[in-house]
Amino acid sequence: MSTVSPVRLHHLALTVTDLEASVQWYSDVFDVQPVMDIPHHGGLGRILADADHELMIALHHHETNNGDLCAETTTGLDHAGFTVANRADLVQWQDHLETHGVIRSGVADKPLTQSPIADEPYASVLVFRDQDNIQLELFAPAQH
Repeated sequence: MSTVSPVRLHHLALTVTDLEASVQWYSDVFDVQPVMDIPHHGGLGRILADADHELMIALHHHETNNGDLCAETTTGLDHAGFTVANRADLVQWQDHLETHGVIRSGVADKPLTQSPIADEPYASVLVFRDQDNIQLELFAPAQH
């Protein structure tokens, strides 16, 4: 059996319907800034990163995009999960998201909605969606 070095996530790449609106939203919500454009056949990608380049998000727009919203029930991305230190951080994130147009709802099932915090045995989880309905999660490990 061969041994390979461990990997870490380098970046998250998402296809969006409106590149400029998504760049603004992700910049505001995750405190990442555009660092470069990546032209590609049929579209443009924009790389956003935090100051240390520890969080990098690539947003892509394709000219053939028909404007349909994302749905985790089809093949492709189900959701992207991010970690925070504890449940108190999730409570702060609820307010932070609300200031950026992500309204509180009984369930995060539409663009720009957030669910209540779910306290599970393994973690507390806050689910929310961007304007393209891409499901995002904040995950606080259970404190045992």
